[in-house]
Amino acid sequence: MKKTAAEKKHLSFYDHLTELRQRLIRCLIFVALIFLCMLPFSDQIYTLFSSPMSQALNESSMIAIGVTSPFLAPIKLCLYLALIFSLPFCFYQAWVYASPGLYQSEKNLAKPIFIMVNVLFFSGIIFSYLVVAPVITKFFVSSAPSNIKIMTDINQYLSFMMKLIFGFGFAFQVPIITNLLIRTGIKSKSQITSMRPYLIILFLILAMLLTPPDIFSQLFLAVPMWLLFELGLALSRDKD
Repeated sequence: MKKTAAEKKHLSFYDHLTELRQRLIRCLIFVALIFLCMLPFSDQIYTLFSSPMSQALNESSMIAIGVTSPFLAPIKLCLYLALIFSLPFCFYQAWVYASPGLYQSEKNLAKPIFIMVNVLFFSGIIFSYLVVAPVITKFFVSSAPSNIKIMTDINQYLSFMMKLIFGFGFAFQVPIITNLLIRTGIKSKSQITSMRPYLIILFLILAMLLTPPDIFSQLFLAVPMWLLFELGLALSRDKD
């Protein structure tokens, strides 16, 4: 039987832990279900996922160095994708767990943020896969010396792409962070504006940490972060 919001506010510490455990179990079950649904198509999913590199290689191909790589790499990709696709459900579980303890004004603020977090996260993933990955892979392949035949290992490619995807997904949260800092009164709009030069340097540092170690991936992330910061700044207003 579901408890009302008023009843949830008077739950004991043990009851809160029990509910938290139930929410976590639901998240794990949801991840497992998506993973199991994707598993039979793991080879096709990896083929689609590796298309930016395959197209860049043109006459060459990807290779598997490890003995177990051909088997494990597609499975790991399915697990990563299951975690990604489960994030909205997990965020929802966190919202249901925390919302009874929030004031109505806080709920009104949190609901659109919950939606935008998901929209921007998946926008960052789509941008990194459709725009950034093809450009970067083509550049690296074309810049190789003429006597070098490029054959990328499938595990290294998977690690490269996962770092790129998660980096862009989290970096696209910049407008939300900017808006929250201003709307909650932590910083005024003028204060944030005056910090712009330092924030641009911060974006470059974050891009260096969140992307593979090459200047092109870092610029592809740092520039959108700066533009998204400007967008968040333009759409924000100081706390009344």
